[in-house]
Amino acid sequence: MKRGTDVLVVGASAAGLATAEALRREGFPGRITVLGAEAHLPYDRPPLSKQILSGQWGPERTLLRPPRQLAGLDLDLILDTPALGLDAATRTVRTARGAIIADHIVIATGASPRTLPDSRGLRGVHVLRSLDDALALRDGLCTAQRVVVVGEGVLGSEIAATARELGREVTLCGPLDAPMAGQLGPLVSSLLADLHRANGVRLALGAAVQGLTECDGAVTGVALADGTVLPADLVVVAIGAAPATRWLDGSGLTLRDGVVCDPYCRAAEGIYAAGDVARWHHPVLGTEVRWENRTNATEQAATVAAAIAGTPRPHAPISYFWTDQFATKIQVHGTVTRDADAEIVDGDPAAGRFVVRYTRDGVVTAILGWNMAKQSRIRRQELIDGQPLVPSESRSR
Repeated sequence: MKRGTDVLVVGASAAGLATAEALRREGFPGRITVLGAEAHLPYDRPPLSKQILSGQWGPERTLLRPPRQLAGLDLDLILDTPALGLDAATRTVRTARGAIIADHIVIATGASPRTLPDSRGLRGVHVLRSLDDALALRDGLCTAQRVVVVGEGVLGSEIAATARELGREVTLCGPLDAPMAGQLGPLVSSLLADLHRANGVRLALGAAVQGLTECDGAVTGVALADGTVLPADLVVVAIGAAPATRWLDGSGLTLRDGVVCDPYCRAAEGIYAAGDVARWHHPVLGTEVRWENRTNATEQAATVAAAIAGTPRPHAPISYFWTDQFATKIQVHGTVTRDADAEIVDGDPAAGRFVVRYTRDGVVTAILGWNMAKQSRIRRQELIDGQPLVPSESRSR
């Protein structure tokens, strides 16, 4: 297809487009090719489970950049063309249209939704990762009455909230005991459970999913390990995502729950990764991490662009994600672990506005804001300082 491409970005995602934009900001003058598996122009994913699913937005509002602005980046944008393979030694990417050889390759293929073994081919079973997924699920919700969401993480909790706001009977199920317990810890996840119940979501949590029930090829319910069957005419499977690396088998890269990179997001000579697919060595945390959040995708793209432009800097961000459920916005700076101590330091849960500080061994590890964006951003400085906390009684003296 093409030879001599200066930079090939594989994945027309938020991370992929942000890499191209960052390269232009760095003054990169060469050719940039962006290869996308989907037919759509680059779009944003966070609105899919909320504004798109609810019908508040049309698909055009998810575009990351309008066509005129994309044209200004002088990109060679190739859509509806998934990558099929990579030879890292020669920096060659295979596609159904031919091969592309590049001086630098950026892998930004994101992640693919995990599914239940018995869900394939059943009518009424959905996942939500792409714009097309969201539109199909929105159509399904127009006629469905009983909805079961499998998976109590961020995506499952958001889908349950949106479906409930559309007036559907919604049940949220999963093995943990509260929505987003793995991301928020027991204190805040219990409050989130209260929020869902108050808005009419049925919680069937604390039991693993055994499988799906069906009749004549259509889903009829979700069977739990405790013997309960949750009736449904629409099921959404939101049990996480796996990094999209199957096309990289045999490439010569190290694959371990993502594309393994150094602190500069470099996977091999001339090859980098950014976004949900990248597993990199975090120089501050001292370990490999892979973060599936929108903010990291953009920041990691800037790190990759700087390395390609010859001004490398290690990628050492503070994790950040947010979620909107019903009228509540939750923002998390840092990483919450289930064994962390959680303390409400601003506001009051009874008022629906508060900030939680998480600590381990006296060190601040995360700050969470519940409808308190400004205060949580201010408190974020405690993460940057990284100092052990002085006991409250000592501070008051």
